[in-house]
Amino acid sequence: MTAWRVVWAEEAVRDLEVLLEYLAERDPDAAVAVWGRLKERAELLAVSPEQGRVVQELQRVGVMGYREVIVRPYRLVYRVDAQVWVVALVDGRREWEDVLFERLIRS
Repeated sequence: MTAWRVVWAEEAVRDLEVLLEYLAERDPDAAVAVWGRLKERAELLAVSPEQGRVVQELQRVGVMGYREVIVRPYRLVYRVDAQVWVVALVDGRREWEDVLFERLIRS
């Protein structure tokens, strides 16, 4: 079995940093625990990149190339081509449309 390379896109790294900084201010142990869970789940993508489901909100508009795995309450969004690209880390309690809108404004 060949392992896929898992790469975090800059935007996903920024998502991760913001999340961990927020958590660390309130509970450093929680930040460490969340980072461990996210890292472990992302590393599993190297073995089985098709394990995640297609992002439902994108599927509804015909975009099938993005998948997600849930690390409650977060959604680790990725796409697979020659490698696995983690493209976003989103709080699953937020509306997907709001997240996309914020990203469009930032770019």
